[in-house]
Amino acid sequence: MLHKITALTVRDVRFPTSLEQHGSDAMHTDPDYSVAYVVIDTDCGLKGFGFTFTLGKGTEIVVCAVEAVAALVVGKSLQEIVSDFRGFYRLLTSDGQMRWLGPEKGVIQLAVAGVLNAVWDLWARAEGKPLWKLLVDMEPKQIVSCIDFRYITDALTEEEAVDILMKAQEGKQRREDHMLEEGYPAYTTSCAWLGYSDQLLKQLCTDALKAGWTTFKVKVGADLEDDIRRCRLIRQMIGPDNTLMIDANQRWDVAEAIGWVSSLAEFKPLWIEEPTSPDDILGHAAISKALAPLGIGVASGEQCHNRVMFKQFLQASALQFVQIDSCRLGSVNENLAVLLMAHKFRVPVCPHAGGVGLCELVQHLILFDYIGVSASLSNRMCEYVDHLHEHFTSPVVIHDAHYMPPKDPGYSCEMLESSVQRHQYPEGAVWKLNTN
Repeated sequence: MLHKITALTVRDVRFPTSLEQHGSDAMHTDPDYSVAYVVIDTDCGLKGFGFTFTLGKGTEIVVCAVEAVAALVVGKSLQEIVSDFRGFYRLLTSDGQMRWLGPEKGVIQLAVAGVLNAVWDLWARAEGKPLWKLLVDMEPKQIVSCIDFRYITDALTEEEAVDILMKAQEGKQRREDHMLEEGYPAYTTSCAWLGYSDQLLKQLCTDALKAGWTTFKVKVGADLEDDIRRCRLIRQMIGPDNTLMIDANQRWDVAEAIGWVSSLAEFKPLWIEEPTSPDDILGHAAISKALAPLGIGVASGEQCHNRVMFKQFLQASALQFVQIDSCRLGSVNENLAVLLMAHKFRVPVCPHAGGVGLCELVQHLILFDYIGVSASLSNRMCEYVDHLHEHFTSPVVIHDAHYMPPKDPGYSCEMLESSVQRHQYPEGAVWKLNTN
């Protein structure tokens, strides 16, 4: 069966998370977690679901971009796409006119991510496998054939990528069995959003510790004295042996970042996340060098535009932790390139998740990284945020602070139609209620 694509639709779906300060940080003070939600229809009735993540306002712009990209997708068959996935990726990212809006960055790349996420979901459903298992079962050369190596061959060649994947074949079944039994280690960001009161923060930390969480991330960057107070409070709550990370969400200039984080060094953070502009590769390198004597690493990537920027971050030794994002980069295709480059440069991958649906998606990528690429759990964990999972048909399963591998076919992108209709913007019932 060819699975010819007959239609691609996209809807603006928003959740009013700003009302309770969920997701609040030093730069994004009132996020409404949202998606441009993509559905692909085929002639045989099989559907593919995908999305890209936003913070509310501007989702309508991404919707327009998805609609522009859709013309390149409708009419093609799934088999035609996956038999030359690299070519299809390049078709979407290198259209002679739309490329000017990127290239491979910003709104147009978010749109490409949403569309390609739906294509990968469709492929996994057609094969009857969860996406992580689809990837794990692929031959190395087939995986490499999905990646566009343009602009990164000075850091990673196709031959090197195949070699990495071939070496990871040893012990692959054992690692898959390990994941099915124990899951992939996670950390929580749910306890310490910047807008939360101390009382709520204490309660959430207490609950998380009881549930088995040992690794916690705290939002910082708005006020140094308040950061010192909150980090001290959380360190006292979680104890000296549990792990703490801090996240400034791009708040500082380079020198300011070094000084500010040095003032928080007494709380022994494993990393400072997004200390400065996500585009400032040399700035991150300077911060990394300055903080190394304090034992504090630098993590970034959730707003890293594409594989080319990740290449430069790695070449400049600017990151000690790579944070891929399932909706910022060009879907699975581009994330595969980053996983392979990170392995070559020996930098652990700790994905960005949270928002709405990001946990559902990125769990597949990090499971594949462990089973099929890195074969390591050293200094590795995946972010978890306990918001909005109830709106998905196959929500994440967390057991003892570990992601349990999804079992349902697909990329875990499908949302409950009732949730989509209630939260569609601006006509959904939730938004009519909030507007009134």
